[in-house]
Amino acid sequence: MDSLTHIAIGACIGEAIGGKKLGKRAMGWGALATSIPDFDVVASLWLTMDKNLLAHRGFTHSIMFALIITPIVAWLAYRWNRSRGISFLAWNVFIAIGLFSHLFLDAYNNYGIGWLEPFSHRRFSFNTIYVFDFFFTIFPVIAALMLLILKTPLPKRNFWWRFGIIAPAVYLIYCSYNKLTVDREVRHIMEKQNIKYNDYFTTPTPLNSWLWYVVAASDSGLYSGYRSVFDSKDTIQFTYFPKNDHLLSSVATNEEKKSLDNLKRFSRGFYSIQKWNDTLVFNDLRFGQIVGWHDPNEKFVFHYFVQHQGNKMAVQRGRFAKWNQETIRALIKRIKGN
Repeated sequence: MDSLTHIAIGACIGEAIGGKKLGKRAMGWGALATSIPDFDVVASLWLTMDKNLLAHRGFTHSIMFALIITPIVAWLAYRWNRSRGISFLAWNVFIAIGLFSHLFLDAYNNYGIGWLEPFSHRRFSFNTIYVFDFFFTIFPVIAALMLLILKTPLPKRNFWWRFGIIAPAVYLIYCSYNKLTVDREVRHIMEKQNIKYNDYFTTPTPLNSWLWYVVAASDSGLYSGYRSVFDSKDTIQFTYFPKNDHLLSSVATNEEKKSLDNLKRFSRGFYSIQKWNDTLVFNDLRFGQIVGWHDPNEKFVFHYFVQHQGNKMAVQRGRFAKWNQETIRALIKRIKGN
């Protein structure tokens, strides 16, 4: 999830747990607790892009890290708030709930999260909700703002923290239902269209839970397409992208080879190699194409220049590129189904 969502939900959690004794200060501690895992962004100051991709949502998003950092932050909170009459054990529960809510929610995006680091590099990803979904974020944000405005103590505060937690939870259940429905339809359609695959995934397109991006991977290449929850036709128009592993023979230096190994691990096998003129490009298909619902041959959001050291913000590069009235209308039209 994006930082705003974590902060807003953390504020609501803080109010729910410590509002009576801490007042509005509880919201700040809740927001801090849910934000701690994202401190891994500082790693980008010294890590290369390919290493940073694996570091983000790695150890700081693991169960081990949460167990280590919880008592440390709880001790600091206990020392700074002794007059409030909250025990050290209660602070541990407070901080742990905030931390683990972050770890839980991040698993629902397609980036993946390293719950088991450093013992296992496996990334967990439910591919259920877009990294920023307005319909998920708006509820806790409104609730957090109302909690900031309202004076304490007021019974209305109980309504708002419940609204900020329960409403997004209900929406997440709705997204999960859409995910299960689309997955079932996609498997049936791929079998019907004789699409041979070793693995596949579905993930929501930007800012909604109705149009889903589909990728099926085989040994030689990948098929990508789109499925709306409102589609009535029992077909998907797939576009095929060869994996092109043979192009990697031009990678010569050890540094480039290590970079490729990191990229392959990060992509979990959902990658395609292309050449743009003389430049070797690694595409991670998990993050979709730039306005792919409008042009299935567009570049991928994640494209990494293998033999170039100037890669920056690889995952973000094309997330909202080429969005205009035409492509937004095309998105809305595709959401409505075929």
